[in-house]
Amino acid sequence: MDEISLKILKILQEKARIPNVEIARKVGMAPSAVLERIRKLEKQGIIDGYEVILNPERFRRSLIAFVFVMTNRPEHELNIGKSLAEIPEVQEVHFIAGNDCFLIKVRAADINELDDILKNKISVIKNIFSTKTNIVLSTEKETSRIPLDISVLDHAK
Repeated sequence: MDEISLKILKILQEKARIPNVEIARKVGMAPSAVLERIRKLEKQGIIDGYEVILNPERFRRSLIAFVFVMTNRPEHELNIGKSLAEIPEVQEVHFIAGNDCFLIKVRAADINELDDILKNKISVIKNIFSTKTNIVLSTEKETSRIPLDISVLDHAK
């Protein structure tokens, strides 16, 4: 990985559908060389995929909640995490340190749907002891972009 590959990754994180010709112009390379680098980054697992970001409000999914989930059987945490991940409205599942076992991000249409998800999809999972829900009032930043600068080059090899 070098500085040019890093520039290509920054560009792709901003706009994944940008044509290779435009990337090539921005980094000062031939389009074929850029395409070759992108394919190499994909093959190395540095680029993990491309996804479309939908506007949640257009699909009645504007309510976000972060839910702390506590289990009563630590030996079942792997299965609980998998069960949480299977719920369509759950966007993220994180196993965390601290008093709670999992932190999950849930998207719902409204408070009634969130209540239904909590009662009928999350709380019914075997060995879940309790949940604590925090509802997002507003969002200043939401991204999956990874900050890239020259210091990451040594670690990306």
